[in-house]
Amino acid sequence: MSWRIRVVGQVHGRAGAFAVELDESARRLCVVGPSGCGKSTLLRVLAGVEPFAGHVQVGEAIWQSPQGATVPPEARGVGWVPQDAPLFPHVDVRANLLWSAPQPDDLGPLARALEVEELLARRPATLSGGERARVALGRALLRRPGLLLLDEPFAALDRPLRGRVARAVEAAAPDVPLVLVSHDERDAALLGCQVVELGARGDDSRRSSHSAP
Repeated sequence: MSWRIRVVGQVHGRAGAFAVELDESARRLCVVGPSGCGKSTLLRVLAGVEPFAGHVQVGEAIWQSPQGATVPPEARGVGWVPQDAPLFPHVDVRANLLWSAPQPDDLGPLARALEVEELLARRPATLSGGERARVALGRALLRRPGLLLLDEPFAALDRPLRGRVARAVEAAAPDVPLVLVSHDERDAALLGCQVVELGARGDDSRRSSHSAP
């Protein structure tokens, strides 16, 4: 059975139409392509944080249509981790992780799996890039999302740690659909993603689709 993502319309401030239409057999996708093709834009539109006029569909759910109302970001059930892994600077790691967690009891096991258990009392300003990335990923997972959107989530991690963090994601969200943006197709293999390549302008759907090595 296929799983469809359709984003067709106009991104505010961007010349030309933006159109990405994916109809894949896998529910976990790794989006690759040249710089500027719209990989991160696709995730922001799906998350509902990019000003966009058009049609947005994930699976059978229509989140935006030219004629209808837009489903707000908080109602989409999305766990989104941007490249810069933003955290709330005025609270500690524990509070960041629990910010929108429906089940606070999930914190301990996930913090151990992501290797951030010893960071819980620290403020974001004291964290390294890799630590921030793991905390941001943990916050997204603790929301118990219906869809994960991950933009270069492993870029600041060394290779062994990438593997351990990927296993933590698998354990925390084994059945959750996922869209990963990465410049390294080995990351796709870590999460069992099917690789989809966007066109050079981000306005011509995909050029190819294949399984990660």
